[in-house]
Amino acid sequence: MASATMTSKGQVTVPKQVRERLHLKPGDRVAFRERPDGTIEFAAERVELMSLKGLLKPRRRGVTVEAMHEAVRRRFGRR
Repeated sequence: MASATMTSKGQVTVPKQVRERLHLKPGDRVAFRERPDGTIEFAAERVELMSLKGLLKPRRRGVTVEAMHEAVRRRFGRR
């Protein structure tokens, strides 16, 4: 497995083979988790799809009944 050296600021460059294996791109987040045996796990942080619920507000455009009738008249003609 690959290795890296930490800078004086605590920064480490993730080796290319690890980035490729984890499908990491610039801006992606990674997580560090301690396992019960004391080892540290390094993994790509995945976002749960449901955690994004409500992030975007739906765009609501009100339509009046008159506007609906007018659209029907334009499409099908007056009857």
